[in-house]
Amino acid sequence: MSSRKLRITLVRSRIGLKPTHVRTLDALGLRRVRASVVHEDTPAIRGMLALVPYAVRVEPAGGEPAGSRA
Repeated sequence: MSSRKLRITLVRSRIGLKPTHVRTLDALGLRRVRASVVHEDTPAIRGMLALVPYAVRVEPAGGEPAGSRA
């Protein structure tokens, strides 16, 4: 079964964000600006992204492993 993946990139500094939003970014694995992670497209991940849409950029992962871009 093929599942969709999302590439999530932190585009805004965590400084000054609400503590709950910082913890959400931690749970997603985003700790530095311009850091990217790949997650399965699940309702739980979508809910986390809905909490911090102003701080992240979301795009399809495109099938390539994370970090393989040169």
